[in-house]
Amino acid sequence: MLEDLFHKVKSRVMVTTPDADAHISIPRDIMFKCPRCQKAEFMDQFEQVGKVCPHCGYHARLRAGERLEITVDEDSFIELDGDLKSLNPIRFPGYEEKIAKLQKDTGLTEAIVTGTCRIEGEACVIGVMDSHFMMASMGSVVGEKITRAFEYAQEHRLPVILFTASGGARMQEGIVSLMQMAKTSGAVANHSDAGLLYISVLTDPTTGGVAASFASLGDIVLAEPKVLIGFAGRRVIEDTIRQRLPDDFQSAEFFLEHGFVDRIVERSRMRDTLGKLLRMHRREEGML
Repeated sequence: MLEDLFHKVKSRVMVTTPDADAHISIPRDIMFKCPRCQKAEFMDQFEQVGKVCPHCGYHARLRAGERLEITVDEDSFIELDGDLKSLNPIRFPGYEEKIAKLQKDTGLTEAIVTGTCRIEGEACVIGVMDSHFMMASMGSVVGEKITRAFEYAQEHRLPVILFTASGGARMQEGIVSLMQMAKTSGAVANHSDAGLLYISVLTDPTTGGVAASFASLGDIVLAEPKVLIGFAGRRVIEDTIRQRLPDDFQSAEFFLEHGFVDRIVERSRMRDTLGKLLRMHRREEGML
């Protein structure tokens, strides 16, 4: 199983030549090979459709900047708390060096970007988790930025939209990371008690402590198609309950069927859907 996973991660698009034994390896910056249907597409065409496979509908993971570009109104995004950076609260070996390298490689200071923006003219606070930064694991800075985003939204009476994508709590910060679950959940509760809207958008993957806290607490919970959602892994759960789980367990479709997700929204329709929800909320709030 590990060997199959390794080949998936390291795979390149192979183009067969007239010689059955010969092939050309095409770099990923030219072609995209879908991990689901295994079909290839030119990268520029793949990016033009929001990184959605035209053959099977696979929604590839987006960087925070890419998500903001296709979601918010042009030139409307203003970042909040962009200078917050992680320390090393439990003195985990090599953690500071790892963070520094990721900051250099991704251009991000942490695994989430928060700020104010407009979506189809509607003002809101937005947060986008980026799985390219330590699998968007939730450490102290991620929890602090989310908490501050909700506090800012509450002070200015704005709705909040969070795009979640995470492997869960950040082990390099130990108990400090786990405390962010309660901290962010408390911020969501205060925002909700103020009568304000919170929309959670689950993207691939949303798991662990993030799924068990703020990602699950939206007044409206949306998800992209076929994304992975859950707390523990399939094998851990099956070993614990000693039962075989359904094949689509922990998929967005499974969670929709069981009432955890309110609607599955394709990426091409996400901006329009969010705009409509924000307008509906503004009108309802104005009637109170």
